[in-house]
Amino acid sequence: MDSVALDTFVAVHRAGGFSQAADALGRSQPAISRRIALLEDELGAALFERAAGGVVLSQAGRELMPHALRALAALKDAGEAVRALQASPAGPLSVAVVGTLAGADLTKVLRRFVKAWPSVKLSLSTGTSAEISATVRRGDATIGLRYHDDPSPDLALRRLRAERLTVVCAREHRFAGKRVRDVGALREEHWFAFPGADVWRDASAVNIFAQFVTRGIAEIDWTPVDSLTAQKRLIEAGFGIALVPERGVREELAAKTLSVIHVGGLSAANPVVAITRKDGYLSAAARTLLDDLAASF
Repeated sequence: MDSVALDTFVAVHRAGGFSQAADALGRSQPAISRRIALLEDELGAALFERAAGGVVLSQAGRELMPHALRALAALKDAGEAVRALQASPAGPLSVAVVGTLAGADLTKVLRRFVKAWPSVKLSLSTGTSAEISATVRRGDATIGLRYHDDPSPDLALRRLRAERLTVVCAREHRFAGKRVRDVGALREEHWFAFPGADVWRDASAVNIFAQFVTRGIAEIDWTPVDSLTAQKRLIEAGFGIALVPERGVREELAAKTLSVIHVGGLSAANPVVAITRKDGYLSAAARTLLDDLAASF
């Protein structure tokens, strides 16, 4: 089993088929098929099963996948570590963050970093907390910023500050600027929240539902919206309310396009966590950025 075989295996899974993987890797479809066949012979198990429009992982393939991703990430780390010894601090550094964290605080940190490390090519991507963890685990990002801890043994965690949340509404809302007894008074409102595989898996939405469940309210009327900007525009238009990061609505509150609903007994916050691959290689530039993120957040 070698890195080319594992890379081919991962490519077929991500592409959903042998022909698609051949296009992605710039190789012929027979070459892809032979490589997978040799890997299956070596392991003594079929790694893929036929499905409509392509292939899916078999049980053996699902077992192999996390090990393959870790191995490929480790090889990437090894190459970067050696290259770092041969040149001045340069090259790419990718950071993946939950979209609601990509605000003024992060901008200040990145501006300082770019000024201090002009030879480093910095890239930024966004996603949900689960997507950030997956991006870091497979080596597509060196540093991730997400909400709440990730128990994965493949990740090292660095806890930062908690981000306070507040309920916001349109300025014409009946509760705009007013205080309500508790969140139960808002059970009839239409809510916006970030989507996930289900409401409990998205870390940025879980606080909303937890507040109601602890008061015996199992369900609320809500719509998943995957962008904070989109949520704010919908709220401004009077279509609903949301529990959002205070820092994310400062401009709208100052401009009076949004208002706060003061909720008695509500003390909600999303803890922010920086993640890296456990025992993964961190360049001097990456370590500097990680330290600055910890100090600034």
